[in-house]
Amino acid sequence: QVQLVESGGGLVQAGGSLRLSCAASGRTFSSYAMGWFRQAPGKERELVAAISWSGGSTYYADSVKGRFTISRDNAKNTVYLQMNSLKREDTAVYYCAADARPYFSGIYLTAAEYDYWGQGTQVTVSS
Repeated sequence: QVQLVESGGGLVQAGGSLRLSCAASGRTFSSYAMGWFRQAPGKERELVAAISWSGGSTYYADSVKGRFTISRDNAKNTVYLQMNSLKREDTAVYYCAADARPYFSGIYLTAAEYDYWGQGTQVTVSS
C-alpha cells in the first residue's frame, strides 16, 4: 500500500510560480512511475506530467510544456512539480498518482493506469 500526500498548492498571481510536492510512504516508491494530474471544475481529470521510476523519462501535456517541470527524489520518497509562468487556466486541483507496477520503463498516460492517488491540492491562479 502506498499513501501519497500533496502539498504546495495555493493562490498565486498569473506569471508566478509554485512548487508542488508529493510525499509517498512505502519503501517501493522508487520503483514506481509517478504522475501529476489536474482537474478543473466541470472538466475531466487530465495528465499534466509524468515521470518514470528512474526519472529518465518524462512526459508533459502540450499546455504546460516549457513551463512545468516534474522531478523526483527517490531518497526522499518525493515527486515534485515545479510550475512557472502560471496562467489562469492552470487553476485546478492537482493530484499526484503512483503506478504499482515496479520498474516499468515507460510512462503511463491515463488515469486508469495509476493505482494510488493523493487527496489533491488546490492551485488558484488569479489575473
